[in-house]
Formats: sequence, C-alpha cells, structure tokens
Amino acid sequence: MTQPETPETLQFGWEEWISLPDLGVPALRAKVDTGARTSALHAFDIETFGTQARPKVRFTVHPIPGRDDLVIPCSANIVDRREVASSNGEKEMRYVIESTLLVNGQKWPIEITLTNRSTMTSRMLLGRQAMKDHISIAATDRFLQPELSYDVYHTSRMREVAPQRSLRICVLSREDNYSTRRLVEEGEKRGHSVEVINTTRCYMAINALAPEVHYDGKRLPRFDAVIPRIGASVTPYGAAIIRQFETIGTYCVNGAAGITASRDKLYAHQIMARARIGMPNTAFASSPRDTANIISLVGTTPLIVKLLESTQGKGVVLAETKKAAESVIDAFRGLKANFLVQSFVKEAAGEDIRCLVIGGKVVASMKRTGAEGDFRSNLHRGGTAKSVRITKEERETAVRAARAFD
Repeated sequence: MTQPETPETLQFGWEEWISLPDLGVPALRAKVDTGARTSALHAFDIETFGTQARPKVRFTVHPIPGRDDLVIPCSANIVDRREVASSNGEKEMRYVIESTLLVNGQKWPIEITLTNRSTMTSRMLLGRQAMKDHISIAATDRFLQPELSYDVYHTSRMREVAPQRSLRICVLSREDNYSTRRLVEEGEKRGHSVEVINTTRCYMAINALAPEVHYDGKRLPRFDAVIPRIGASVTPYGAAIIRQFETIGTYCVNGAAGITASRDKLYAHQIMARARIGMPNTAFASSPRDTANIISLVGTTPLIVKLLESTQGKGVVLAETKKAAESVIDAFRGLKANFLVQSFVKEAAGEDIRCLVIGGKVVASMKRTGAEGDFRSNLHRGGTAKSVRITKEERETAVRAARAFD
C-alpha cells in the first residue's frame, strides 16, 4: 500500500506572505499567532444569504493596508458561528468559513473567522489550527517563506485567479411561472442564492446619499445581480424599480432604458432602423387625414396593423384589402389607441425566429410557428416552438439588435 507523501517542512516567522485562492486573494501579509486557536481575516460588509440548510456569507476584503479603494468581493459557505475572544479580552460572535491556505506551493484547508481588524497592521492572523505538523515557528524572524507582491492586484492575473463565487441574485417578477422557476433552479444548481421579488411590492427611498429599495417593510439587501422579468402592464413602475437598482450600483441583466424602448413598438423600430437592421416597411401617423398616406408608404395590401403596446399577439390585425385596413385603422383611432402599419411578409408563412442573446452571443434560438390558419406565431395564440440552427446572418442580426437596446 502506497504511503501518502509527507509535506515538505515549512518554517514560519512571526509574519508571512500567504495566498487564499478560494477567496481570490493572491497576496496577503498574515501575522502568525500560536496563542490564537482559529485564524481571523479582516472583512468588511459581512452579510449572510442562502437557505437555512446551506447558509452562506459574503464580504469584502481590503488586502493592502491603507488602500481601502481596493476591494475584493468574496463569498463562502458558513461552517459555524462562534464566540471568539480577541487579544484585548473582548468577546464577539463571528462567522466561521473554511478556505484553502497557499504558502510556497503547498496548500491545505483552514478555518477562518471573519472580523473587523482595521486597527491591526496585519490583515490576517494565522492561529494554531492552521499550523500543521510540518510547520515550525521561528518567533524572532519574519518572512521566511517566498515574498509575494501587492502588484498582482493591478494586473490581468486577477481575472485568472478570481474564483467562482456564490452570488445573491434577485428575480423581479410578479408571476410564479415556469420560466421564473427554471431561473431559480438553474441558479441554485450553480451554487447561487436566487430570490423572487414581486415588482409591484417594491418601493423606493430616493435620495442622493443612500438610495434604497424596500420590500414588505424592510430594506432589500445588496444583490449581486437583478434579472428583470417585468410584465408589460407594469412596465413604467417596473422600469422605475430597475433604475433604482441601477442607481444603487446593482448589475441589471437588462437595463431600464432597454426594456422601456423595447416595449414601445414605434421607438423600438426607430432604434433598429438607426442600427440599420432589416425590418418590414413600417409607417406611423397621428392624424386621421393621413390614413391613406401611411397605407401607401407601406405598399400594397395585405398589411399589418399593430397596437404600439401589445403582447402575445393581441392587437395585431391582418388587413387583406385597403378598405379593410382603413376600417381597422378607424376603429383603433376611435379607441384613441396608438398603432403602426407594416407590410405583410407572406413568405414568413406564420413563422418567426426568436434568439436569446447573452453577453453579446446568441446562446439559444427557436422557430415559432403559428396555429393553422393564423398568421401570428405567438405561443399564447396556439403556436408551437422548436429549437433551430440559425444562419450566420441571422446570428449577426440578433446580436446587433440586442446591442442596439443595450
């Protein structure tokens, strides 16, 4: 039976350079203190999240003394919460995490408590539990192991050493539907904490110094990201909530400006026209006197008359003749509804392609086919969908369109 290799002997002075790769901290000066049982890390903005079964903690680290502008965001699983007595005899309850300690090419797991060490010169204290059998202490010396450099924090290597950390994600949605549940499932499967927040129950504290979003009587915590799933009927209020998160500095997968523009069909077509994205001939007018003019701008019938604020195929009418188009337009004007007129693309045959663009790339695409006899391809109108392989031109068009609303 093969015996495990004995680690190479290490000798520590009273202060050493270390790395905490699990936390994305490649260079840190730590004080060695055999009088303390558990190691302690100087941490700010300590905040718990996750479920009771899998509690997590996130925090920030300022690895360089005197450089509070350099912030490393971290997260870890909570393994315990203990009462710890500091060197001055004061006791406090601290969260305990487990992380890998890396010194001179050797690494091993240690327990670390999180606390504010702003009054200390060392950002970390190494306790007895971190000292394995192969480590000896030379109490009168320091920096016996290879010296590291703070310069690493100003290089591209930081992206390479950054670990995958657990995120606290908010899904803004009023509906407990399938797509929202799948977002939660996939996020949690990847170790993130995902919370569904009812958009219309959010309210805001708007001020210059401390803007906040509140929910159900409490201030919402800091989220790493917000995924908006704003229904069309609450677009104005939902966009205001997203703008508040943007003001706070929270990353929003889709910004308020893009959502608002996409919900206004006229504005959306103007944005795409400016980006030189191909689309059916489109016309818009306010005066009833221009009904014949906008029909002629679009071309010959059949044509489409479409409400500006409509979803799921509602408010979309196919006019087979000029007289039918005039009747539909007059009816919409009678309802004081804004609409646009488009040429009918017969070759589409009730089909269209939807693409999901994330990070400037098409990650999924599907072809929607309308119900028999229906020119609309909406699934809510009985249409069907299947995955489809798109062409290079279609992919480039989807990316350009998404970028135009970014």
